[in-house]
Amino acid sequence: MVVKNQDFRPSDYKGDTMKQYPRPSHADFTYLEKYGVRASSGGGRSSARETIGRVAAGALCEHYLQLAHGIEIVAWVSSVGSIHHIPPTTEYPCTSHNPKFLQLLQAVTRETVDKTPVRCPDPEVAARMEHCIADFRDRQDSIGGTVTCVIRNLPTGLGEPVFSKLEATLAHGMLSIPATKGFEVGSGFEGTEIPGSAHNDMFIRNPDTDSDSKNGFAKPKLTTLTNNSGGIQGGITNGAPVFFRVAFKSPATIGLPQQTVTFEGESDGLLEAKGRHDPCVVPRAVPIVEAMASICIMDALLMQGGRRMATLAP
Repeated sequence: MVVKNQDFRPSDYKGDTMKQYPRPSHADFTYLEKYGVRASSGGGRSSARETIGRVAAGALCEHYLQLAHGIEIVAWVSSVGSIHHIPPTTEYPCTSHNPKFLQLLQAVTRETVDKTPVRCPDPEVAARMEHCIADFRDRQDSIGGTVTCVIRNLPTGLGEPVFSKLEATLAHGMLSIPATKGFEVGSGFEGTEIPGSAHNDMFIRNPDTDSDSKNGFAKPKLTTLTNNSGGIQGGITNGAPVFFRVAFKSPATIGLPQQTVTFEGESDGLLEAKGRHDPCVVPRAVPIVEAMASICIMDALLMQGGRRMATLAP
C-alpha cells in the first residue's frame, strides 16, 4: 500500500531556528540521541504523518469487523483545554454514571461526529472548542485535549488474562500515537473516587439471549446494569460496549519564542518555530484512534479464533 503525498512545502521551514535548537518537549533531542538523525522540517520520524500507514491498515481492519461481525468503532473529541463535551457534575461526578454519556455511547455515529470541524458531536460545544483552538492559534500557542472512543457489538471473551489484557492492548496501541500522554478505560481515574458499592456493575439476566445474533457470536446469558468497567473485566470483554479515553498534550511546536540551547549545547538561544504546525492535534487524532482501535480488536479477534481452533484440534 503506497500513499503518494503532494502536500509538502519544505520551503516553509527555510531559515527556521529548529535546525539549530531542539524544540522543548519535542522528540528532536531524544531521536538525535538514539538515531543520530536531526529532522529539519515538519516531516520528521516523530511526526504524526507516520500514522497514515496505520490509518490505512486500520480502515481495512474496520471494514472487516463491520462487514463480518457488525462491530462499530466511533471516536470523537471529548475535550479541548478546559472545555468538556460532558463534564463531571455534582450529581454525576463520574462521567460513566451520567445518562447523557451512556446514551451517547449507544447512539453516536461517525456521521454526527464529522458534521463539525473539531469532530465533537455536540454543535454548541464544538463551536466553543473551535473558538478555543483559534484563540491559542492567534497567540501562536497550542492546547491539548482528549478523544473518547466506543466499540460496540463486541463478543464476550476477547482479551487474554495477563500480558495481552484487552485494555493493555488498547493502551499500547493508543499510547503509540504521537502526542499521547494518558489512557483510561471505563470510569477511569474518576472511578477511583467512587466506593465499590457504587462502582460495581451488577449482573442481571440478559433479556436478549433468544434473539438471533447479528455478529456471528452467541449472546451472553448475563449483562450488567451499569458499565463502569468499560466493557472489560479481568482484561476480557463482557459483551458491553468498550469505551476509553486518550489524552493528547498541547503540541510542542509553537510560534512563541522559547528559551533553549543549541543541539551541541554550546550556546543559549531563542527558538521561534516556523512552518505548518497544528495549534491542537486532537481533532486530527480522531481517525487515528479509530484506526488503532480497529487494529487492536482485529488482533484480539484473531487470537481468540486461534484459541478456538486449538481446542478443536485432535
